[in-house]
Amino acid sequence: MASKAIVVGSGPAGLACAAMFRKRSIDATILERETQLASSWRHHYDRLHLHTDKSHSNLPGYHMPRGFPRYPSRDQVVEYLEAYAEHHGLDPEYGAEVSVIRRAEKWEVQSDRGTYSADIVILATGIASYPNRPSWPGQENYIGKILHSSEYTNPNRFDGLRVLVVGLGNSGGEIALDLAEKNIKVALSVRSPVNIIPKEVMGIPILTLSILETKLPIWLADMVNRTVQRIFFGNLNALGLKASSIGLLEQIRTDGKVPLIDIGTVDMIKAGVIEVRGNIQSFEDQTVVFEDGSHDKFDAVILATGFRSDLRNLLPDCSDLLTQDGAPKLSGANSGRDGIYFCSYRASPTGQLREIGIEANAIADSALRFAR
Repeated sequence: MASKAIVVGSGPAGLACAAMFRKRSIDATILERETQLASSWRHHYDRLHLHTDKSHSNLPGYHMPRGFPRYPSRDQVVEYLEAYAEHHGLDPEYGAEVSVIRRAEKWEVQSDRGTYSADIVILATGIASYPNRPSWPGQENYIGKILHSSEYTNPNRFDGLRVLVVGLGNSGGEIALDLAEKNIKVALSVRSPVNIIPKEVMGIPILTLSILETKLPIWLADMVNRTVQRIFFGNLNALGLKASSIGLLEQIRTDGKVPLIDIGTVDMIKAGVIEVRGNIQSFEDQTVVFEDGSHDKFDAVILATGFRSDLRNLLPDCSDLLTQDGAPKLSGANSGRDGIYFCSYRASPTGQLREIGIEANAIADSALRFAR
C-alpha cells in the first residue's frame, strides 16, 4: 500500500502532523495500534487535568472550545482530539500495530494491516510508550500490591489502605494528592532532588511566564524560577524534600525531567497529610525499607516513575538516530536522516501540546521536499 506519508500513532502528535501535512496537500495515512484515537489519554487516571492552560495547549489549525475551563480535564482533552480529527478530516487506520520500519527504495512500514510504502514516515508514539518500572531487592516477596501510575485510575480501590507513591513528578504529586483528599494514608518516596513551580503566579498561568523566559539566557531564567520556588514553597529541605542544585530549565535540557507543577500537593505535605520518605532500599514482606534505615508497612506501592521511549525494535536499521536506550536523539524537523521524523519525543518547558504544534508545522514544511 503506497502513500505519500505514514504517521505512526494517533495521539496529539500524530493528529497534528497529519493535519499539517493535509494543510500542505500531502496525503498522510495514520496507523494506530488501538481501536480509538488518543488511547493514552483515554487511559489516564480519572482526576487528570491539563497542567498547562488551554490557551497555550491548542494544536495547530483548531482551538479548544471556549466553554472549556482554563485547565481542561482528561475527558475534555479526548473530546477535543476527536473534534480535531473530524475538523481536519483525519481517519486513522485502527488495529494497525507497526512492527518494523526499514528503508528500501522508499520507507517500508510493516504492520498488522499489511506493509505500507511511503516517501515520508513520522514516528509520533510519544514519550509515554513504555512504563518505567524500577525494581528493588525483596520485591518478589512483597505481599502488597505494586502497580505503575499508568494502572492507577482513582482512589476507590485503596480505601482503608496505606499507600506509598514513588516519585514526585506531576503524576506522583497528583496521585498522592488524589489519595490524600479521600483520607487515604499516603506517603511519597522522593528519590531525587526536585524542582517545583506553582501552577499560576498572581493569576497568570505559569506557562505564560515560561514562554516569556525563552527570551532569557537559561541561567537567568533559572535564577528567576528559583526565586519563584522559594517565595511560593519556602525551604524545601524543611519539608523533607531536597531542592535540585540545577535550575528547572537546565534539568529539562540535561535530564528531560519536567518539574512538578504544584496543584496542592505541597500544602498537603506542609500539613502533614502526605508524608515524605526517602529512596527505597528494599522490600520485606509487607514492609518497605528506606535508604536512611527507616521502614514502614504499606499495603500498596504506586510507581510514578515515568515512561521511556524505546524504538530500537521498530527501527532496527536506524540505530544512529537513537540513544542507547532507544529514544530519538532529535525531535522535530531534523531527525538526522532524510524522510523520517520524530514528533514530541522531548520534554518542553513551554508545554507539550504547544511544542507538538511547533514540531508538526516544522516537520510538514521540511517534508515538502520529499513529497514527490
